[in-house]
Amino acid sequence: MSSTATTFDKVTHVSARTAVWYLRIVACLNLFAAVSLSFREQVRHHNAGDFYTPYLLTAGFSSAAFAVFMAVMMNRHKRAAWIANAVLSGLLTIALVLSLIEQPGVRAHWFNWATLGVLVLFGAALLLGRAEFRAKGDPTNPRLAAGVLVGGGLVTLLVGTGLLSLTEAGRGATLGDRVEYVIYRAITLNSAGSQFFEVAVPRWIDVTVNGLSVAVLVLVTYALFRAPKGKEYLGPEDEARLRGLLDRHGARDSLGYFALRRDKSVVFSPSGKAAVTYRVVGGVSLASGDPIGDVEAWPGAIEKWLEQAREHAWTPAVTGASEEAGVVYARHGLDALELGDEAIVEVADFSLEGRSMRGVRQAHNRVRRAGYTVAVRRHADIGEAEMDAMIVHADRWRDGGTERGWSMALGRLGDPDDGQCVMLECKDADGELKALLSFVPWGEHGLSLDLMRRDRDSDNGLMEFMVIELLQQARSIGVERVSLNFAVFRAVFERGGKLGAGPFLRAWRSVLVFFSRWWQIESLYRANAKYRPQWEPRYVLFERSRDLPRIALANACVEGFIAQPRLPALPRGKRRSAAHRPEQERELQHVA
Repeated sequence: MSSTATTFDKVTHVSARTAVWYLRIVACLNLFAAVSLSFREQVRHHNAGDFYTPYLLTAGFSSAAFAVFMAVMMNRHKRAAWIANAVLSGLLTIALVLSLIEQPGVRAHWFNWATLGVLVLFGAALLLGRAEFRAKGDPTNPRLAAGVLVGGGLVTLLVGTGLLSLTEAGRGATLGDRVEYVIYRAITLNSAGSQFFEVAVPRWIDVTVNGLSVAVLVLVTYALFRAPKGKEYLGPEDEARLRGLLDRHGARDSLGYFALRRDKSVVFSPSGKAAVTYRVVGGVSLASGDPIGDVEAWPGAIEKWLEQAREHAWTPAVTGASEEAGVVYARHGLDALELGDEAIVEVADFSLEGRSMRGVRQAHNRVRRAGYTVAVRRHADIGEAEMDAMIVHADRWRDGGTERGWSMALGRLGDPDDGQCVMLECKDADGELKALLSFVPWGEHGLSLDLMRRDRDSDNGLMEFMVIELLQQARSIGVERVSLNFAVFRAVFERGGKLGAGPFLRAWRSVLVFFSRWWQIESLYRANAKYRPQWEPRYVLFERSRDLPRIALANACVEGFIAQPRLPALPRGKRRSAAHRPEQERELQHVA
């Protein structure tokens, strides 16, 4: 029985791959025909009269784009793509069979029998590989695709007819003839409608109409087969269960508390003892940090998450996973790539003494002599009016119009449920608030940096002064370790500048230094290194290397490096409203 099942699975897989590769080959042939006049004329000759060409082989950019999209969607195991190909190829097969029965001219051409053989093989591959195409689409896709088709078709018709009316050929024809020409051109990419005009239609009109029709086809195909977005927010019950897991296992991962962002979704293990939090962006199911809960229950949560990703044709990926979690994810088929290192300071080991800390010690003393003071309090000890004032300052001090952070930021400030978070308030000699630091709990005796904001007119070194003050006062609030910023590609900066570094490592370091002009890459590493922390590597996990560009794009989107429409202020949580409702998507900056 096991051997039979294995053989059937292999046949199903090979059949599904055959269907996908057929679409890829047809797409390549259509693209070649679009640029090769002789081949294009041969295909079009076989598409006329008594000839039939194989499914989707029509020699043009539109059919090539359609075949490419179909191949991509079939490669993602989309059920809707399988249905579309089965219906369209089935209709063509039926039409060809009827023609072979009724028309002697069609029967006389061997090419038509070869086409029928190709169609039968493609149909058989679809039927045998049907079980592979089980991914669900968004229920709103058909309605959206219909809207795009109607709207895009009207735009193409209006633009094409309007442009044609401005030419000499269009002015000499009736409105009906112009509309008919544009429709025929958009559908067939053919100029057969030019007999309605006394002079030839300009080539640029044809190119414009063709370009619009291809764009509409691409958009309709995307709308029809796009992946579901997934649930965007944690519900109250989900959040309560996650908090219970964090109470018992929160000390394992410094990023665990960030799982409580309310623009994340969650899937629990069958036992309920572990969970994976994620967000779906552009067809990527992007999890962050390690699974929450009992490490022995992690595999159950990971399997449920991967099963959900396969069901909806999402690309699974994890950002910011620890080495321990990476090993567990690797057992489920995910590969790992080192993303950078997290700076963790053990309070008991931190000291300003010694020659290596001389610069940090002098900077700390300089800021302290200027009259700055730091108060350390739990959020629960801050009054509502004070918290509202801090939120106003944090919004005003934000660097730029885009909030950044997702995997290492909580996404809200001032929520009563986050009472165990720690706030550092830095005031100048006149008692005016100049900077804020907010940390989330990391188990019972740890803190993880969430938010850093300061007045841009304040003295330099204010953030370093506040971090040192926290480390010196940490024991008074029961804190033994502090997770600071995340340094992307830290090892490259550290090893790439040393004697004996290889040419590839030096080149990679030069690239990162170049991009550090716009993004805080090298500066974050330098800022963290001054505290002499322990460096804990963090990884990005993925199934296939070819998915890395999509994963990088999704990660840049959620982290705020790709701008998205969003509200300009920090969410106030439940201090502004007693209702526990999903908040607008917000990403707070985890780094300075």
